[in-house]
Amino acid sequence: MENKTPKLRSVSKSKPPYKLNEFPNHFPYLIGEQLIYILATRGETDIEGKEWEQIFAYAIGAEWKPSNVGLDDIVLGNTAWGAKSVKHQNPVNQRRVRLISGRNDLQFSFGFIAQPGEKPDETGELVLNIFNERVSKIREIVKNVRTVVLIRSYDLTEVAIFEFDTIRYDPELYFWKWNKSKNLEGYSKKDNSHKFTWQSGGTQFTIIEEVPDNLTIISIRKPDIIDKDFILSKIGFDKSWISVKIKGN
Repeated sequence: MENKTPKLRSVSKSKPPYKLNEFPNHFPYLIGEQLIYILATRGETDIEGKEWEQIFAYAIGAEWKPSNVGLDDIVLGNTAWGAKSVKHQNPVNQRRVRLISGRNDLQFSFGFIAQPGEKPDETGELVLNIFNERVSKIREIVKNVRTVVLIRSYDLTEVAIFEFDTIRYDPELYFWKWNKSKNLEGYSKKDNSHKFTWQSGGTQFTIIEEVPDNLTIISIRKPDIIDKDFILSKIGFDKSWISVKIKGN
């Protein structure tokens, strides 16, 4: 019999759990549920970044795994997410967002000490190289890497959510210049749009992202705050739950 290459069924193991920005049907309701819970139990109108990571992981059925890199804190199968949260008076109409990426310390990574006003393009390329290396390291572990963004209103009753693929940035596509505050700004050569800001000394690196049209917008009714005594009575609390030790005088 003539040897032939066998025909195999096409099985792709690289597909993410859902298409970009096409969240599962239950997703917005689980997000809304968590926001209402926060407002009802705490009365606070804000959430920290780590809390948003946990909320998003819960809503898509993923695992929350805090990472030093900050780009892969949420993992589901072969896909990892970094989560960012920004505040705006009107989340639906926000067209651009500034996302803090973390520290990009050139002295630590390259032994390079940036001098504000000097070598902007050389310095900017090194800044991008640090971010790109982080992305590459994550892609060695998971196939798909995304960033999910929460734009939240000041009272937390309306949020807009979108995600984008976390990519490496080609340094050849950007030019850099120092601003009056001695921070380095990166601009697209294609349309001169402001894309990056790096604080001198590496304390903070910010990436500016366009908000897509296909947003998931969630509006909730603000609940009344649940009385503390009511909650404690529901869980059967009494003073025997508390142990006190006084050390010293």
